[in-house]
Amino acid sequence: MGDRDGGDARRMERVRDGELAVLGELFERHSGRLHGFFLRLTGDRAAAEDLVQEVFVRMLKYRTTFRPGADFAPWMWTLARNASADLWRARPKELPENEEAPEPPSPEPGALAELERRDELERLAAALDRLPAEKREVLLLARFSDLAYDRIGELLGVSVGAVKVRVHRALRDLRTVYLAGTGEKTA
Repeated sequence: MGDRDGGDARRMERVRDGELAVLGELFERHSGRLHGFFLRLTGDRAAAEDLVQEVFVRMLKYRTTFRPGADFAPWMWTLARNASADLWRARPKELPENEEAPEPPSPEPGALAELERRDELERLAAALDRLPAEKREVLLLARFSDLAYDRIGELLGVSVGAVKVRVHRALRDLRTVYLAGTGEKTA
């Protein structure tokens, strides 16, 4: 859902110029992707929904900072990063997971393939959650934001080469954490 033709930038310019109803179009176009990003970042559906709302509130509040001719996506993702950073500062440290809690009952045998797929996704999400926030963020930006590495570099204030290195290292660490959780050896 990229915006190669600049339509979203024009929409945001209209919002900036007082056509506030156009923000609804931007919400329709980008709320799903933002929600997925925040859900993967926080692991909390309610927090993800709150953060999506916060991004659009900030778009309205800071609409005058959107420059004519600017690209919309980097501006939106900057607001998203700032909203998530504010959440992390305000959120109390969460309690560790209770590893002695009983396992849920087993599903029907016919659903084994679906259960295995879901279990693998849960292990991957758990591994992602165990990464430091900055590594998790760069992975999510690289995989789910529809931004090119040069735009991610602008957001993070680093070069494209540094973004590539950070993504590579974050993927390596994710693989290590994931395999450690499955009991497999890293190669």
